[in-house]
Amino acid sequence: MTQPTHTHRAHGGRFAQVASHAGTGPLDGQTLVIYHDLDKDVQSATTVDDWNSSWRPIAPNDCSVCLGTGHDQIKGDKRQPCGGCYGLGKVRDDGETPADCWELAAVATGIIQRQKKELDELRQFANNPAVQALIEQQRQQTITDSMGKQYQEWAGGSGHGPGGKRYTGD
Repeated sequence: MTQPTHTHRAHGGRFAQVASHAGTGPLDGQTLVIYHDLDKDVQSATTVDDWNSSWRPIAPNDCSVCLGTGHDQIKGDKRQPCGGCYGLGKVRDDGETPADCWELAAVATGIIQRQKKELDELRQFANNPAVQALIEQQRQQTITDSMGKQYQEWAGGSGHGPGGKRYTGD
């Protein structure tokens, strides 16, 4: 049996990426990804943009039961945690399920450390003066656009001028 390489972000499932090809005809200029749905045993194709936005790769330490979602996809009850990873979505680095509370705590600590590292990287990126200037420029543009839109709505609204419009001129 083929090992799953990806899972759908919203619906879950087990998928293996088979190949990618250049589209022809109406899909000329687009790259198509051929994938195998291991649960239904069918092959399908989608665009590479859809593939990248809708499917995510399965990490080596993702739980083999829930594929990293934290709930058991076999039972289909999203309110109950997965029995393979106890709802964490991750297992030990060797791919084995945690056997006791200490191993489970080590897995949880690894998740927290990875998230802390990503958060620190995002903070460093956000504290860059060029990024701050871009955010401020975008904020000012939003305010200007909002004021212009409000004025147009006000000017186009009902009033006492000619044709029921507001007096907006000299």
